Amino acid sequence: MTGRVICFGATGYTGRLTAEVMVRAGMAPVLAGRSPEALAALTGDLAGLGPIDLPATWQVADASDPDSVRALVTSPDDVLVTTVGPFARLGRPAVDAAINAGAGYVDSTGEPAFLREVFEDDGPRAAATGARLLPAFGYDYVPGNLAGALAIEDAQAAGRAPTVVEIGYFVRGGMGMSSGTRASVAGMLDAPVFSRRNGVLTGQAGSVISFDVNGKQRDALPVGGSEHFTLPRFDPQVRDVSVGLGWAGRWTKAAHGIGTVMSTASRVPGVGAALRAGTGRVIPDETGTGPSAEDRAKARTLVVARTKDGVGRELSRAVVEGPGPYDLTAELLAWAAAMLVTGQARGAGTLGPVDAFGLHALVDGCARMGLARVE
Repeated sequence: MTGRVICFGATGYTGRLTAEVMVRAGMAPVLAGRSPEALAALTGDLAGLGPIDLPATWQVADASDPDSVRALVTSPDDVLVTTVGPFARLGRPAVDAAINAGAGYVDSTGEPAFLREVFEDDGPRAAATGARLLPAFGYDYVPGNLAGALAIEDAQAAGRAPTVVEIGYFVRGGMGMSSGTRASVAGMLDAPVFSRRNGVLTGQAGSVISFDVNGKQRDALPVGGSEHFTLPRFDPQVRDVSVGLGWAGRWTKAAHGIGTVMSTASRVPGVGAALRAGTGRVIPDETGTGPSAEDRAKARTLVVARTKDGVGRELSRAVVEGPGPYDLTAELLAWAAAMLVTGQARGAGTLGPVDAFGLHALVDGCARMGLARVE
């Protein structure tokens, strides 16, 4: 292993969880963030978790100083893992640093607008330099890629041709939000979303999606995920892709209506800036806070995928279940970094989980962290 793994945002909530997983796996990551004091303290905290001869090190970098982020990535063999968000505001320097170096890149974003930018705008740039970009490689949106690809594979094995894939994300046992997640959600409220219809990515979110979850109907709020880009690559016959988040429960339809109004209003000159300013006052600019280990342990990720034919008949269904969102995200980010730094990724550009590693390697890797098919 000649490259380095850099964990940018290591002193934040998700970043710290990710750094812990990396150290336990023997990766000796470079911990990066704004505060030298916090980085030094974190390095000390992690010292007893990994091999004594492979200690973590640290380096100061700040998203507001792109040169400091660029200095993190010194070789095409390096892998930059970033949890620094909101990504629409703070994510650009890390993407550019990885592309410029032709390096590996993994992030934890769940923000549709940023995700679309990385696929559509940054993908060709990354392919030209040999960079491997793996955005949204956490709870958002690896489980849906896994379940969706498995459902497509089932339909294909039965001799059927799925053209529609619908995916719903749910959490059992409840889930608190970290400060970073709250900030990202705030930034998404007035941001445009997207869906895939008739093979074309559109700026329309679509309607609320309903799924049978453990015998009960659950609604999911439509969002833009990486599945819109990646599942048609896995099966070019797939024309329609819908992704929904089912966190709001019985308030999903109301939340959908509010989100539609805010997204529309944000296009009026001056209104979008006012909405963002108002949201910033509601959600303070804090970092590093989130659910306790006990609360995280109560949560379980549950993701449902189904395929349909052109007239709406369901062809196949796959359900995956695993650890709660934050622990799962940390495990996935660390696993992707290990796969990249050991040269096990396929191709260059902006890649989805199946693009990068193949479905069967993804199934095996996810199973080792407890994310597996249950139906």
